Amino acid sequence: MILAHLSHATSHLANLAFFQDQQAVGFSLPDMWHQMGDLAKGVVFVLFIMSIWSLAVMIDRWLYFSAARKQSREFAPKVAGALREGKLDEAVKVADRNKKSHLAEVVTAGLQEFRNYGGGGSAVTPEQIESSKRALERAEAIVHAKLKRGLGALATIGSTAPFVGLFGTVAGILKAFNEIATMKTPGIGAVAGGISEALVTTAFGLLVAVPAVWTFNYFTNKVESFDVEMDNSSSELVDYFIKQSRR
Repeated sequence: MILAHLSHATSHLANLAFFQDQQAVGFSLPDMWHQMGDLAKGVVFVLFIMSIWSLAVMIDRWLYFSAARKQSREFAPKVAGALREGKLDEAVKVADRNKKSHLAEVVTAGLQEFRNYGGGGSAVTPEQIESSKRALERAEAIVHAKLKRGLGALATIGSTAPFVGLFGTVAGILKAFNEIATMKTPGIGAVAGGISEALVTTAFGLLVAVPAVWTFNYFTNKVESFDVEMDNSSSELVDYFIKQSRR
């Protein structure tokens, strides 16, 4: 009886040692990278390029929007004061000094069209106002396109990065099953490489996608607020032209 118990305990310890040995798999990033298959490495490389691209767009849009907001705050009161005093040329000069402002780009187009059409004369015609209005609309469309530059890339990255990571997940799972079939050995050690490969690509895909989606929504809201500001400025400038025509 005692020998039977000792034999059973020895067998149990041997199985436990075997299981622990199977679990002793390295999960450091360098080791994991070397253990990855070519397909998974390709997926990680593509996700890395997507992350760099999205980061570049985020930085570019942040700098562009910050400069536009700062210069617009300085531009609006100055150009309003110049127009109240009837100094059309001064208003154009103020707009030219704030070229990064989205409001300045739109207002400049309207003022220049108004002046070039004959705004310096004594009579302001309806055709002159209509021409200036069209110039404002064209400028708004151009500035809107500038504001949205790069946002399409963020939307694409945010929507496709999880699927690129999922492609690596499938590759990792297939590798795990292939290792089971090849080694014919049950246990975590036989599938650890493939499972870790699958999880890493999945996590990397989400890590790339989530910031891209967040920043896309944030910048889209910024563009919408800038569009409202440009519409208001254009409307106020047209009202100014109409008042000038009635004098």
